[in-house]
Amino acid sequence: MNQNVDAYFTEGCGRCPLGGTPGCKVHRWVPEMAYLRTLLLACGLTEESKWGVPCYTFQQANVVVLAAFKDYCALSFFKGALLNDEMRILTKPGEHTQSARLIPFTQLKTIAEQEATLRAYIYEAIEVERAGLKVDFDETSELVYCPEFQQQLDAHPDFAAAFHALTRGRQRAYNLYFSAPKKSETRASRIAKYMQQILDGKGLQG
Repeated sequence: MNQNVDAYFTEGCGRCPLGGTPGCKVHRWVPEMAYLRTLLLACGLTEESKWGVPCYTFQQANVVVLAAFKDYCALSFFKGALLNDEMRILTKPGEHTQSARLIPFTQLKTIAEQEATLRAYIYEAIEVERAGLKVDFDETSELVYCPEFQQQLDAHPDFAAAFHALTRGRQRAYNLYFSAPKKSETRASRIAKYMQQILDGKGLQG
């Protein structure tokens, strides 16, 4: 993955074959992302490369990611669920997402018009970190495993013990990733690929 922030805006994250080509998603949103990058830096955040994308931190705490997608570019706040969102512009990136919130953009004009609001959201996110606030994750709902994953847990007690020793967040991440494919063979392949990583006590992202 791309470890250079500047290179991300020309070559992408490096996670797919389109990186460094005109087909890379970052090329769809060059003016929009340049504007957002300048705004984030103007708010006093530190720019780093994490997971191949630009990540903006405050006192080493992750605050927001700037990323390109097929249909939009976005600011993704790590603890967006704690923001007041008075303007109702935050969206959940996924049905099961508890903490992160996105603000998607498709036009430079919209970003410019919302600059004052975006600054307010960024500063609020910084204050969330300054205050040490934490997202209250819902740990009560029971995880439902796909058949392929349940079979491996039943067949290998050491694997089951390693999985249940992971944090609830890591368990959820693995479970969602394993359950997502429609085909059984794809689910089984994903599980097999990550078994050793689970046995090593690592999360989905290592």
